[in-house]
Amino acid sequence: MSAQEPPRPPPAEPPEPEPGGRYEAVVPHWFYCKVTDSRERWVPFSAQDSERLEEAHGAGKDQEDVVVPTSGGRYDVHLKQRQRVAVYWQEEVSEVRRCTWFYKGDKDNKYIPYSESFSEELEEAYMIAVTLDEWKKKLESPSREVIILHNPKLMVHYHPVASSDDWVSTPTEQGRPRTVKRGVENIAVEIPNGEPLQIDHLVFVVHGIGPACDIRFRSIVQCVNDFRNVSLSMLQAHFRKAQEQQQVGRVEFLPVNWHSSLHSTGVDVDLERITLPSINRLRHFINDTILDVFFYNSSTYCQTIVDTVASEMNRLHQLFMQRNPLFKGGVSIAGHSLGSLILFDLLTNQKADPEEEEHSAQGSTTTSSNGGIKEVKEILKNLELSEYCDVFEKEKMDRQALFLCTENNLKEMGIPLGPRMKILHYISSKADTQDQSSAAPRHGEERRAEPGSPSQHDPESTEGVGNCQYRDVGLGQVSANYPQLNYKPTIFFAFGSPIGMFLTVRGVKRIDPNYSLPTCKGFFNIFHPFDPVAYRIEPMIVPDLEFEPMLLPHHKGRKRMHLELKEGLTRMSVDLKNNLLGSLRVAWQSFTRAPVPALEARSTDAEAEAEAGTEKQPDTKPEESPAAVKEEAPLINVGRLNGGNRIDYVLQEKPIESFNEYLFALQGHLCYWESEDTVLLVLKEIYQTQGITLDQPLQGSQ
Repeated sequence: MSAQEPPRPPPAEPPEPEPGGRYEAVVPHWFYCKVTDSRERWVPFSAQDSERLEEAHGAGKDQEDVVVPTSGGRYDVHLKQRQRVAVYWQEEVSEVRRCTWFYKGDKDNKYIPYSESFSEELEEAYMIAVTLDEWKKKLESPSREVIILHNPKLMVHYHPVASSDDWVSTPTEQGRPRTVKRGVENIAVEIPNGEPLQIDHLVFVVHGIGPACDIRFRSIVQCVNDFRNVSLSMLQAHFRKAQEQQQVGRVEFLPVNWHSSLHSTGVDVDLERITLPSINRLRHFINDTILDVFFYNSSTYCQTIVDTVASEMNRLHQLFMQRNPLFKGGVSIAGHSLGSLILFDLLTNQKADPEEEEHSAQGSTTTSSNGGIKEVKEILKNLELSEYCDVFEKEKMDRQALFLCTENNLKEMGIPLGPRMKILHYISSKADTQDQSSAAPRHGEERRAEPGSPSQHDPESTEGVGNCQYRDVGLGQVSANYPQLNYKPTIFFAFGSPIGMFLTVRGVKRIDPNYSLPTCKGFFNIFHPFDPVAYRIEPMIVPDLEFEPMLLPHHKGRKRMHLELKEGLTRMSVDLKNNLLGSLRVAWQSFTRAPVPALEARSTDAEAEAEAGTEKQPDTKPEESPAAVKEEAPLINVGRLNGGNRIDYVLQEKPIESFNEYLFALQGHLCYWESEDTVLLVLKEIYQTQGITLDQPLQGSQ
């Protein structure tokens, strides 16, 4: 192997230092070791984090332990132990190293840093070689490998080859040589950009079924890391002016994991006992993922899930505020797939502030109490139960409250068994015979609707109980004690969400346009057009109108080319069809017209006008229909669930995805973590609450 070295002699390097003390100390950079599938990969810290670590290293050598927050405060580095520890979630501790010398690895050609102690030996040998201009230095590493410093640009690492006499073999220069580099600036590694210190908003992200969240089977932590990285690039691209004016820092996204807590209850052991041995991998996949939906519909495990999600978000919020005491921004929540349904159920069961409850209670008292109590009296009179009118009046029981009553509620009011059965039968019969009744009994559940929260009724209706238009949004929810959050979310984002489907299955056919989540005023339902799990929300609020969801503009400011082409071809075919029909109509009229010579001259002008009218008619029709749809879309009243704004937003499929919808269905459900369009909408809506807008409005955004 040494015969290959002469073509690169030391004199051929004129820029290199000569004897005379031109040695310059190497600039260290800090790395951490990331282990993936038993493979180690050394990842550099950002320049900002590396500088902070180097400063702390220089100032805190004699201290017991120095802790330096890195990666936007999500990881702490303990300098003395050389460990990188996750702050907000459970993760294996990573080794940290102060790196100056590197050698190229065998498999992926990535550079691997030497240990700090051996790097110091290499640096000392390099300093002597530069100062005295004495090269061909040979060093032996702790693992009996040989490093030779031929010249400043040619330093080689040799692995010893085991000989037959392994007991007395000494390190040689045999084996495939590897390149050795000094300083991080001489190796091919991308040092990440640092994150802004200022945090403007906090978003908690809840995952869906299973431990894996994307097509690469990555965890929620890794997927949220991607989402956060995309958000940083979108901020630089679309909020540059606000960044230059220091109005914008960044948005922090923190993952919320509930799957591990659910499956640590021992349910996996119980499932293992009853799982058939055939198709082993498929059955274990189903047990680990799809069964989460059934767990959530079980009262026992639903309680575990909602408790885990709420307590984890409260814990993360408290810890974040402890570490960021100057944080004054808002908090939003986002859920993917089943995670969005969990958050929706939590939000529908939050309690508004006492002031808001008083206002809503006053409003309901003035609008419906007087008329509602009279209606209850009429119902009792029809059921021949007039003697109990005073009891219902004393309890301020209006029509809405009556239909929320359970048997236990009536028993607490002192209603005997017979009248109790009559009232319950009346309520259930109305609910069964007319799909527009509201709030059927909840299988013995004693949960009552809060004022202004999920109870969805028409206060203006005075024609009896059967004319209520809306069901309770909380109808059919699993009986559970839904915990309260320690904060009011600003916006709720749902990605690929089955909320609409679950509400329908639970018996909710319509959502009251006046309904809004008690503590959260914003709600966005974002989905890919081919996502098989996603369902719309707006048709449940406005069922009589057929309208498309809002098309999310492309993050580069225009509609995707294939969609524009598709629309253009559709418009062209409609125009051709209408023009052809118009021409045929004119030809038919001229063919069937009676040939009267005396009248031809007189009717020339009239015919011209008629022909012009028939030709103009088809031209106006195709122009009206698309324009009407586009202009009417933003004017549709979709209620107060998102503060009067649109709720459903659909992504634009990629050109390759449009070839086969079924082929990309799974990818459509897992695409949100790296979707620039999704991230940009999230950022736009978050910063809009702070009065900060995009540098330039995107084409097609409404």
